[in-house]
Amino acid sequence: MAETYDVIVLGSGPGGYVAAIRAAQLGLKTAIVEREKLGGICLNWGCIPTKALLRSAEVLHQMQNAAAYGLSVERAGFDLAKVVARSRAVASQLNKGVTGLMKKNKIAVHMGEGKVTGKGRLKVTAADGKATDLAAKHIIVATGARARDLPFAKADGKRIWTYRHAMTPPEMPTELLVIGSGAIGIEFASFYAELGAKVTVVEMLDRVVPVEDAEISDFLAKQLKKQGMTVLTSAGVESLKVDAKGVTAKIKASDGKSADHRFSHCIVAVGIVPNTEDIGLEALGVKTTKGHIDTDEHCRTNVPGIWAIGDVTAPPWLAHKASHEGVTAAEAIAKDLGNKDAHPHATDPRNIPGCTYCRPQVASVGLTEAKAKEAGYEVKVGKFPFIGNGKAIALGETEGFVKTVFDAKTGELLGAHMIGAEVTELIQGYTVGKQAELVEDDFIQTVFPHPTLSEMMHESVLAAFGRVIHI
Repeated sequence: MAETYDVIVLGSGPGGYVAAIRAAQLGLKTAIVEREKLGGICLNWGCIPTKALLRSAEVLHQMQNAAAYGLSVERAGFDLAKVVARSRAVASQLNKGVTGLMKKNKIAVHMGEGKVTGKGRLKVTAADGKATDLAAKHIIVATGARARDLPFAKADGKRIWTYRHAMTPPEMPTELLVIGSGAIGIEFASFYAELGAKVTVVEMLDRVVPVEDAEISDFLAKQLKKQGMTVLTSAGVESLKVDAKGVTAKIKASDGKSADHRFSHCIVAVGIVPNTEDIGLEALGVKTTKGHIDTDEHCRTNVPGIWAIGDVTAPPWLAHKASHEGVTAAEAIAKDLGNKDAHPHATDPRNIPGCTYCRPQVASVGLTEAKAKEAGYEVKVGKFPFIGNGKAIALGETEGFVKTVFDAKTGELLGAHMIGAEVTELIQGYTVGKQAELVEDDFIQTVFPHPTLSEMMHESVLAAFGRVIHI
């Protein structure tokens, strides 16, 4: 006989485990199914362990530039195995933390491959082949996504890597090719360049981090080149040939000419593939677009009782978006089940910030200047440089700027875009402002503490309305 629950969550990443916790908090009998490790890709193989790697690279950079601060460091170097070991220890700690949260919230954990077998029915097959039948009024699909392979050169873990291979490298690359300049590609390019690899980034579109504002992309490209990277935009890799000593890539440059280039290793970061296969969705008629599950604003699919959140759904494919959707879905389910205290709020993708942890960091929320104009807005744009900020000068971090885009007619903040030290922490101030629907005067009348990097946020708003102080 099947074990029965109010909610079963399929997948325990930052969307799944948060959905399970919120459902349990709302009094729902909840189970979670995971085939690998609690915490999913983000905690074990994505967001967190990559930031641990990047922190090691950041510390190394500071050591190598200690003289600029009046300090001395003899023979700054690194042990790649120890750098990786620290990253894996961080991931392990968080995995244990999620395990503890499941116990604390009395969520039943079923380890194994989960498959929806009918309306409200799910089968879990453990590693030893033992099968368990589960039943629930509602099932939340949070199965995430995996790295997309190149059709002509699949990752082998030796010379051609995905992000997972790049996090536990068998050796230090000397000449590294990174295909794709989204957040994953640029972060690994930054990490390995900091450790001394000669890095080449190839991007098929006309600029790096192409989802960002054009001025951010241009500034980042200049900084990466200044750090010694080769950045090829409007370019493509036509073939990869692997041998025992490395990789030969045929790269078509922006001028249309193709040439062979030699590398020791290659990281493929050309997007993701949603994990929607073999989990029973096709038989139920769950609608998808390019493999990603279609949902409404509260994460419902077209099939009653089936919900979907995170990377398995529409973009943006970000951990914090998945977590927020997890809460939304759990609250919508609780409301459907009669909980009058549940008040689900639709997720607005325009208010979801994005962060890239390269050097310099990149962060943004809302519309770019170009997108705002395309949408028909008359805009006011403000910019303020790091070099004009006292805290940035004291930190020795003067490369970067903050840019804000406002509706000229209403004063609504349409978008904010940043590049520079710690902007991934600063962006939340603008995100709160967008969520609260603040206008320019709300930002202008707010007191920002001194000396802080956040003062640049204030100055950028002032600049948009002709009132900038410090430039």
